[in-house]
Amino acid sequence: MKKTALILGSDSDLPIAQKAADVLKKLDMPYEMHIMSAHRTPEATAEFAGNAAANGFGVIVAFAGKAAHLAGVIAAHTLVPVIGVPIKGSDLGGMDALLSTVQMPSGIPVATVAIDGGANAAWLAARILALSDNELNDKLAGERERMTREVMEKDRKINLN
Repeated sequence: MKKTALILGSDSDLPIAQKAADVLKKLDMPYEMHIMSAHRTPEATAEFAGNAAANGFGVIVAFAGKAAHLAGVIAAHTLVPVIGVPIKGSDLGGMDALLSTVQMPSGIPVATVAIDGGANAAWLAARILALSDNELNDKLAGERERMTREVMEKDRKINLN
């Protein structure tokens, strides 16, 4: 199975990235977590992205707030799919990061999830990798069935009266 990279723009992004890591662990997906900055470590970020496919990564999830250039910088240096997670980190409630992450130029796409949407970024990463991994696809199907049962049970409980 290909690995997922979780790239944090700052250690302050760790609580949101941990939500992604928890999903990846639940699905037994290998991952690495690193802190890199589009602005403070641009060469290291570009090198990581440029070597991502050769190093066994199938998807990269980038977590960043404020200007949130990290996902775009990574996407500019790799053909590996990139998922951006905008982080609340300013007086603008994460809207600045959301707009920075989602507004990529044509040909350099970044899939973008909700502000602080670390868990959904991991679920999307799993779906991307499951396209070529039947075992992972089966795990996702099992998780979907579990979620369905949970909702049905909650519905049953509220209708007992």
